[in-house]
Amino acid sequence: MNTEKFLGNEGKVTGLRAHEVVMSDGKFEKVEGTDFELDADLVLLAMGFVGPERPGLLTDLGVELTDRGNVARGDDFQTSVPGVFVAGDMGRGQSLIVWAIAEGRAAAAGVDRYLMGHSALPRPIKPTAAPQR
Repeated sequence: MNTEKFLGNEGKVTGLRAHEVVMSDGKFEKVEGTDFELDADLVLLAMGFVGPERPGLLTDLGVELTDRGNVARGDDFQTSVPGVFVAGDMGRGQSLIVWAIAEGRAAAAGVDRYLMGHSALPRPIKPTAAPQR
């Protein structure tokens, strides 16, 4: 599937227009006649994360990286640079959106605690949590 266009009304997403694709000679090609629209009030993009880009922000900030090349973080999702927090693929590596959402909520609690000295926000996950098998 390839998304062609996001549909919206007054700045809010209402859906998307897409079509099917096939792989041909190493490239995706549109399958003619397969256009369709999906209603939506939220669209999450999964882009095939392969790792944090080091040049630029990560290098400029000087955050420490793990052996796997992800941004290192503590139990509160704070990096080696005070006041800089990380969640989702940047800290965990390529993973599912549900992990990123849970980590985002937990990181928000870490930010709240950092700024306010305490937090009542939920912390649904720890940075070291792994899927149960």
